[in-house]
Amino acid sequence: MSKPAQWLTNARDWLDGHGKGAWIATMILAFIFFWPIGLIVLFYMIGTNRMGKNCYSRRRRGFSSTGNTAFDNYRDETLKRLQDEQNAFNGFMENLRAAKDKAEFDQFMDDREKQNFDETPEPAPAPAAAKSDNAPNLGHSPSFA
Repeated sequence: MSKPAQWLTNARDWLDGHGKGAWIATMILAFIFFWPIGLIVLFYMIGTNRMGKNCYSRRRRGFSSTGNTAFDNYRDETLKRLQDEQNAFNGFMENLRAAKDKAEFDQFMDDREKQNFDETPEPAPAPAAAKSDNAPNLGHSPSFA
């Protein structure tokens, strides 16, 4: 292999060893110093799936067997118990929020009802007398009625 190709392979392996942060830092520095190289690094990262390979593979794999069946069973039971506890807690929090919302709404309705009873309805003001068309216009805006 030629020297530049070997150098690029070594650089790729080094960046892979240091994770996604090293790739991102390299891309940013490449954009700062010479933007076409930054684009090349970006396209290489996207094309070889270097941007999301670590997160994606961890999520898909889940937990693999350790070879110790007792530990694997204990881990599975513990994870199931924790998941059940989390679901129960989420249900409790949902009920708690619903109860709080209902209490606040009931308080609002009570306050609104008290406000309506406290205010005594005043008689509506009598409509103003209609202006006659024969009345003189004394500097006011003209009537277009």
